[in-house]
Amino acid sequence: MTGRFAGRVAAITGAASGLGRAVAEALAAEGARLLLMDRDAAGLEALAARCPDALTVVIDVSSAADMARAAAAGLDRFGPASLLVTAAGMLGPTAPAVEAEEADWDRLFDVNVKGTWLAAKCFIPQIRAAGGGAVVTLASAAGLTGSLSLPAYSASKGAVVMLSRSLALAHAPEGIRVNCVCPGSIETPMLDATFAAAADPAARMAEFRARHPLGRFGQAREVADTVLFLLGEGAGFVTGVSLPVDGGRLA
Repeated sequence: MTGRFAGRVAAITGAASGLGRAVAEALAAEGARLLLMDRDAAGLEALAARCPDALTVVIDVSSAADMARAAAAGLDRFGPASLLVTAAGMLGPTAPAVEAEEADWDRLFDVNVKGTWLAAKCFIPQIRAAGGGAVVTLASAAGLTGSLSLPAYSASKGAVVMLSRSLALAHAPEGIRVNCVCPGSIETPMLDATFAAAADPAARMAEFRARHPLGRFGQAREVADTVLFLLGEGAGFVTGVSLPVDGGRLA
């Protein structure tokens, strides 16, 4: 490891598992000081053992009060964050969009879209105070194209893509870059849940794998490596990008 993020403070939502956990471990290995946020207290505790000097805060990302509390705790502990990764997300209903229940739809957008917006709202002022930095949001390849099996999820992630581009335009003059990573099918608990929700999990798995020209599912570390590139100096002239990490699915 190069220590390329030594001394930097990074805030990560959805840090307890999946892509958020992979990003947290990669940033910790590169010397970052971490504010780790998730609703899963046990998962955060396990992650903190692998991330020296991390601060964990249990939150619901859709709660403005929770997000503000976490941001204040991080500021008190480390000073202002200069990096933000919004990895918190959920699948939501798998029914056709017109058959989704209103409560399920609302909860999905509360977590995926409102949660991303609240994180930006609470942490971009810190990044500004730190003299600039970078934000990476996590959307999905399904946010760049329609989805027959996950229409509500696709809609929510499309909203994250557009929010990210708008934030990039708004904050570029302040030296704050905002980019969005759009993973394909990545081996995470969320992907496992996608298969488990299908009437025929094996058939759904084969269908999803066939969508990727590289012939396999991605690994969480491959997404984390992309996130770290976008956070780092090597991407210093990159902002407003929605980058697929999808094994060629959208090629």
